[in-house]
Amino acid sequence: MLSFSAQQIALMIQGKIEGDAAVTVNQFGKIESAQAGEISFLANPKYEDFLYQSKASIVIVNESLELKKPVSATLIRVPDAYAAFATMLTKYQALKTQNLTGIQTPSFIAPSAKLGKDHFVAAFAYLGEGVKIGDQVKIFPNVMIGDNVVIGNNVILHPGVIIYADCILGNNIIIHSGAVIGSDGFGFAPTAEGSYQKVPQLGNVLIEDDVEIGANTTIDRATIGSTIIKKGVKLDNLVQIAHNVEVGQHTVIAAQVGLSGSTKVGKGVMMGGQSGAAGHLTIADGVKVAARSGITKTIDKANATITGFPAAEHSTALRAQIHLKNLPNLEKRVKELEILVKQLSQKG
Repeated sequence: MLSFSAQQIALMIQGKIEGDAAVTVNQFGKIESAQAGEISFLANPKYEDFLYQSKASIVIVNESLELKKPVSATLIRVPDAYAAFATMLTKYQALKTQNLTGIQTPSFIAPSAKLGKDHFVAAFAYLGEGVKIGDQVKIFPNVMIGDNVVIGNNVILHPGVIIYADCILGNNIIIHSGAVIGSDGFGFAPTAEGSYQKVPQLGNVLIEDDVEIGANTTIDRATIGSTIIKKGVKLDNLVQIAHNVEVGQHTVIAAQVGLSGSTKVGKGVMMGGQSGAAGHLTIADGVKVAARSGITKTIDKANATITGFPAAEHSTALRAQIHLKNLPNLEKRVKELEILVKQLSQKG
């Protein structure tokens, strides 16, 4: 790790120093176990006790934190310690990769491919015909970029990423190892003989600016038109996005989520792990989908919280769960009432 002083870090994250501004760090550490020469952060009040025991040289804390005991570390106070720490990590990562430039061998770059300034192409990468790459793009080993792919500025493609032909990527995008962009959508037409005929997938994938895509995530190309991932979307590892899906701005999707073909997801949606949606549905803006929920119909209500399978509004789903637990007692009561009614009818 590069070495930074508290003064340099405070300038980087626009914080206020309490303690020795000249102290330096060259490692990151958790608040529970950080040692001298390391920097950590405290955002969750549950971990505050560790601050007073920490051997870290620098700790980033919230402006609102009121100390209960003396601390040995130099503190840098900011409005939001977690966000500031994330900013610092982002800038540190950029510093680490900024010197990666040039083209390593062996790699293949088609004669018609065009690369911008300050690019890096690692060994065993493949760039097809008509590829257009912007400035400050980092392409790591075993990345395959198909014909006529267009990539903007400041994009990082980690080892093993595959981008099929004709896909378009914007600026400030990170794609992690093993992700596949633009593979064929799952399109097969049944025949009279009972077999299935493949429907050619002639569209592409369009990824807008500021998107991050996790490892081994797959995004299928459209049958016709584009599968669209809009600005600011964050996809976790092992997410499946089917053909002609649209994911709205600043939506976040956790691991093992699956979206079926032609589903439209609004902006600011949050989908928990292993949840999913059937095809040709619309999910309104701001909807929160609990983990392992299955969406089988369109959700029109913005900012709703959805739970269960079939997915229902959270409060409704919780009431249904309570009634489900009470079914044995309800069955017993119904049988008792049946016996009572039978007895009364016999007396009458």
